[in-house]
This record gives sequence, C-alpha cells and structure tokens, in this order.
Amino acid sequence: MKHHLNTLFVTTQGAYLRKQGDAIVVRVEKKDVFRVPMINVGSVVCFGRVGASPYLLGACGEKGISVTLMTEHGRFLAAINGFTAGNVLLRREQYRWSDCPKRSGEIARACVVGKLANYRTILRRAARESNDDSAKVRLDQAALRISNTTKRLQREDVTDSDDTAATFEVNQVDFVRGIEGDASRVYFEVFNDLILGDKEAFAFTKRSRRPPLDRINALLSFLYSVLANDVRSACEASGLDAAVGFLHRDRPGRPGLALDLMEELRPAIADRVALSLVNRRQLKASDFEIQPTGAVWMADKARKTVLAEYQKRKQEAIRHPFLDETMSLGLVPHIQARLLARHLRGDLDAYPPFNWK
Repeated sequence: MKHHLNTLFVTTQGAYLRKQGDAIVVRVEKKDVFRVPMINVGSVVCFGRVGASPYLLGACGEKGISVTLMTEHGRFLAAINGFTAGNVLLRREQYRWSDCPKRSGEIARACVVGKLANYRTILRRAARESNDDSAKVRLDQAALRISNTTKRLQREDVTDSDDTAATFEVNQVDFVRGIEGDASRVYFEVFNDLILGDKEAFAFTKRSRRPPLDRINALLSFLYSVLANDVRSACEASGLDAAVGFLHRDRPGRPGLALDLMEELRPAIADRVALSLVNRRQLKASDFEIQPTGAVWMADKARKTVLAEYQKRKQEAIRHPFLDETMSLGLVPHIQARLLARHLRGDLDAYPPFNWK
C-alpha cells in the first residue's frame, strides 16, 4: 500500500526552493523559513513567482516527487517529473482503449456514475440537515432528478434497442457527456441552497470559469485545480499516461485521464472543502479581489487558508466502498488510478468508481 505523503504548497511570492542534504528548504528574503525531509513529500506545488534550484529539481525527479508550476491564482502551467513509472504495456493498452469508442464509453460512464452518486450524497445530506423547508424540498427534488439520471446512465439495455444500437457505440462518449452536463446543471441550480454562511457575499447563481465571476466560483476553480494536480500525480505514480483520457479527449496540455478520474472526486473533496470554508465563515468577502475585468481572485492569505483546509480534508479517514478498507481520503486518487490500471490489464471486469458515503 502506498503511504499517504504530503503535498508541499508554496504560495509566498519570491520564495526560492533549494536542496539541503535530503531535505527541501524554502528560502524567503535570504532567510530559511521552512525545511522538510524529501522522504515525507509526495509532490511540490508552486504558485506564482516561486523559484527552485536545478539540484532540487533533479533530486525530486530521481525520487519521484513531481513539481507543479501554477499561476498565482491556480491555473496549471507545467509539471516537472522524472522517469515515467510503470509498464509500457499498460500505457499501450490505455492508448488502445482510448481509441476504442465502446471501451472509452464504458470507462467514461463509470466515472460519471460515481460523480452523480456523490452529487446525490451531498444533496441528500444537506436536505436532512436543512432548517429551511423550501430549500429542503429543492434539494430533495434535485437529488431525485440526479438519481433518475443515474439510472438512465446505468441501464444495461441502452445499446440493445434496434434504433440506437448502431449509433450508440460510436457516440457513447458524447451520450455520457450529455448526461453529465444535465446532472451538473441540476446540481448547480441548487448549489446556493448548500451555502449557509454569508449568502450575500458568496451567492451562487451559475458556474463560471476562465475567469470566475464571483467568490464561490473563484474558490471552486482554485480547489479543482489543486485536486487535478493530485489526481495527475496519482495517474503517473500508477504508470498511466495522465494526458490520455476517455471522457476528456486528447488536447495539448490537458491531463485528460486526470480530469476523468477527478470527476467522481470533485463533490467529495473539492466541493466539501469549499462549502465547509464558507459555512464555517473561515473565508470572508475581503479575502477576494474583484478585478476591473470582472474576474474574481483569492488573496494570498485566503489561498493559504484554503490549502490548509484541503490538506486537513485529505487526512480524514474513510472506508473505501470497493476495497472495504479504511484509509485517508487523500489516498483515494491513488487507489482509483490503480483500480483503473487493473481494469485495463484485465484483472478487473469493470472500473469501480469511488462512491462516497
């Protein structure tokens, strides 16, 4: 079993990372402010103007520690990795499956089924805990609609109809994308009912990206970027090619497979962290900066608060529904990547998505 290793997030602008013995040292304004043994680090994520010595980057590559570069606001720029682990035969099989519409559709469908199940869990839990009767009704109705959508997606006879069998195999991934889009629209229509903190400052109307146009969207986009980095690292550690996905097709610079596996983890990890921070009033309106263009970015202090809560969430113990083992939530991306690898090798009949309870 892979041990859960910490991610070192560096957000201080002007910081410089160097190697000292077998440790990573963070230097700010010519002073060493932080030191951590490399054996305790799984990955390093640098936001904005953060430098690193060539010796440190080389050592990280040798030890399998990925170094990710992001903009100050969390947009992925580049990743530095050492030798690709895993069996080349596994990656060749991954490429064959990605090129096969039917097999791609099967894996894409499993990922989306997991995502929808976790959407439903969040909505039902919120409905049970809500003191607002009208919000309770909206949340219950949304959960029911997503349940019906999930049943439609899981129907084994969807390719058996004479009218659709000929075209479904070719368009299966598009079909799954359409189902996912409908369910996500239902989920985000009631997302504002999940916000119990400062509803005026963190009001949610619709999902907006590139750039986020309100505070809650800025928070979600930042967390999704951080989660995507963790899932990409998990794919690479399992010997898979993080760039070649099934639901998310090939595009230069996009980690398609990481985005696939991330779908089922968004509600359980990123969304829960965002809602906890807002509902516990750990974030305030002043923690966000509204740009002249209308874009909304988090301040540096807020990013540190978010990353601390994200790391805390990853340490929470859960029981994996497929393996029936207790583990930290931060290990789940690694487990899911390995389960997918086993499926591609033929050791599992199907890919079991993560269903959060």
